[in-house]
Amino acid sequence: MARDYMTKHKGFPGRFPGTDFQFTIRRANPKGVTPLKALERYKDRKALDKRVDAAFLMALVEQFGEEPFERGNLDAGRLSWLFGREVVPADPEDFDPASYEALLKVDMGRAMASYPEIFASDEDEEAPDWDEMWNGEQED
Repeated sequence: MARDYMTKHKGFPGRFPGTDFQFTIRRANPKGVTPLKALERYKDRKALDKRVDAAFLMALVEQFGEEPFERGNLDAGRLSWLFGREVVPADPEDFDPASYEALLKVDMGRAMASYPEIFASDEDEEAPDWDEMWNGEQED
């Protein structure tokens, strides 16, 4: 039986700092749940779009790790950029893409392959300064 509310992930960032790229939604859509669908990521995407994807994936990894998590108030558009690749259904047999209760998980192998920079150690020269990114001091 579907609930009339959605889980709100406390402590999860609401948006990418300094932008209108949202990570969470405030309330359930009264017109119905936006279904998740894999969106094509073309090679000519803007650098900012790629950074937002990386930051969102990093937030998912920090919040949930490899454990299954409920979709809840996570933004469908933002999830769809990773869906079917780095974020997959926790139980493909019992997955409803149009449910706030849908269980997802991070495919860590795919995430590490697609976004190695978010798994780089602090000693690595290639590692981005995520503290600066979250505080809105990113470069273009």
